[in-house]
Amino acid sequence: MPPTLASVVRTSALHLTVLAGADHLERPVRWVHTSELDDPTPFLEGGELLLTTGIKLGKAAAKLQAYVHRLADAGVVGLGLGVGLSHSEVPQALVEAAAQRGLPLLRVPEATPFIAISKTVSAALAAEQYEAVTTSFEAQEELTRAALGKDGTTAIVRRLAARLGGWAALYDGSGALSAVAPDWAARRAGRLAAEVDRLRRRPAPSSAALQGRAGTIDTADEDYVVVQSLGADRRPRGFLAVGTEDRITPTERYVLNAAVALLTLTLERSRELRQAEEKMGAALLRMVLAGEVGTARQVAAGLFGGLPEGTVRVLVAAAGPGPEAAEALGELADRAENAGGKVGEKLLVSREDGAHGPRLTVLALDNGSVHRACLGAVEEHEGLALGVSAPAALEEAGTAQAQAERALAVAQRGGRRTVDHEEVGAGSLLPLLGEEAVTAFAEGLLRPLRDHDRTARGDLVASLRAWLSRHGQWDAAAADLGVHRHTLRYRMRRVEELLGRSLDDTDVRMELWLALRSGEE
Repeated sequence: MPPTLASVVRTSALHLTVLAGADHLERPVRWVHTSELDDPTPFLEGGELLLTTGIKLGKAAAKLQAYVHRLADAGVVGLGLGVGLSHSEVPQALVEAAAQRGLPLLRVPEATPFIAISKTVSAALAAEQYEAVTTSFEAQEELTRAALGKDGTTAIVRRLAARLGGWAALYDGSGALSAVAPDWAARRAGRLAAEVDRLRRRPAPSSAALQGRAGTIDTADEDYVVVQSLGADRRPRGFLAVGTEDRITPTERYVLNAAVALLTLTLERSRELRQAEEKMGAALLRMVLAGEVGTARQVAAGLFGGLPEGTVRVLVAAAGPGPEAAEALGELADRAENAGGKVGEKLLVSREDGAHGPRLTVLALDNGSVHRACLGAVEEHEGLALGVSAPAALEEAGTAQAQAERALAVAQRGGRRTVDHEEVGAGSLLPLLGEEAVTAFAEGLLRPLRDHDRTARGDLVASLRAWLSRHGQWDAAAADLGVHRHTLRYRMRRVEELLGRSLDDTDVRMELWLALRSGEE
């Protein structure tokens, strides 16, 4: 702890007397400054014990009061007036002004040089710094041994909580709680989900500090909490939260920073291992999609812990343009892997940069943790589209991939987040007609009819729509329009003339009907 005014006053060799502000002697002293200026505040930073002989202060009460106000407003923690030179005793007006502002006022006897006070504070500050360095070095050694042990990150969390005299919690890249110490702090750590989620959306490293915030921490607890994201390449790999009764000291900050560095290093090392596993998983996925399931099982049994067994789905995700969308695709992969790791669910993941941008292919159990995690992640991130295959056996993964690709194409064209293959197979072709190329074709095909309707009698577009919807039945179509069938026949001949096409041609009818429906989408 830094020296306080109380510790300075208790130094018997200084013979200091407290004349005002005795209730505020626990303020830490960051430095000692001597000044005879009537306004020394431009040269102060706050936290100083200011020493003066008062040579320019005089004895006017108004001037002394203004002097004290300036010092208190500047954050000075105490004022020492040396007597025997400019003042034989401390002016009563100065004592009263200091008492009014709660500013500790010390009487410095003539026999006590200012340099002695400065040396006392400097020695205490040096001792504090030495203690901080020694403590932080010991903590680093302890945390490093914990990191190299069997429990790894969990051991770091436990040692950190003990060092801070509070609690600590570690979250994975998706924001899920993975370790907490002591055990009773799990409930408090769980209430930080919103804070962790905010940090997930910011580049790492970043941090947030809060105290007793309603909805996040019990106000009765009044914990001082620091949440820190962990990651070396701007992408959070995890999050560390610590809670203490009071604000952490500079020494405790060193300890916290050491833990952050070790956890980041551990997570990055784990990431390298995961990258190697991802490459193996991608190779196994290619084998499965190519129909080489038997060979893939043999390889995976010894090196990968096996393949997903049972009914599976293939999910194909694509990112839109821009770096943020590409990062979201990486977060989707992390979410899938974390979900599988928590419950021991096998999955295969492959990331590729294709001609249409980055793609992510996931093979996972039908309606399993990974499947659900992917659906949730896509809904949270704009710029992602996901196609999901129908349930299939592992041997049918190649077919399932093709289904997922078709579903993804429908999702991208329709501006949707997720499309299942079941929707593609059971749905309608009409939603696909909203694509720009189809719309442009429809507008060009029907333009002669619409130009006619704007300048001449007879609604050719409506007549064509009614005639096609009635499959060329003149009486029924004429009744729908409320005109005579001869009038409708005339209009259809006019349609053929303007388009230069015969309505007896089935392909022409199909194109005209799709063009009309495209305008409705």
